[in-house]
Amino acid sequence: MGGGIEISRRSFLRGRHKRGSGRVSPPGATAEGLEACTGCGRCADACPTHIIRVIDDRPALDFFIAECTFCGQCAELCPEPVFTGRSQQFPHVAMIGESCLARNRTDCQACRDACPTEAIRFRPRAGGPFLPELNEELCTGCGACLSVCPVAAIGIREVEWERAHV
Repeated sequence: MGGGIEISRRSFLRGRHKRGSGRVSPPGATAEGLEACTGCGRCADACPTHIIRVIDDRPALDFFIAECTFCGQCAELCPEPVFTGRSQQFPHVAMIGESCLARNRTDCQACRDACPTEAIRFRPRAGGPFLPELNEELCTGCGACLSVCPVAAIGIREVEWERAHV
């Protein structure tokens, strides 16, 4: 699944990951749809996990708080045609960096426990804690693993779905 960019959790949370937009938009919000956004904030008010922030009159997600549950309430309450895309998966997947506690011989499986799709598994290794493995096909990019990592070892990597599934 090449062609994506890799980014640290800090850069991701500061909104430096998407080319062009500079932020992570709610699921189903397209670049064309965001042009119609008036910045009314109804999507932020509707979000049950409170991860939507309106920044510069556009919605952005803050995975530091919690994950996206893909409930669709943001799209339901939006009066504009902002949400017209794929709403059950983001165009990015998690990536586990080298500062991961398990990779540094300290037992931790917080990301696995938080992942709603079980995309993160831990494989045994002799003489140390189990090592994390990410199944990119199961990862929805929801951000559940980012908010629970105690050392900010998880970031995101963009995936170009058209190329990835051809």
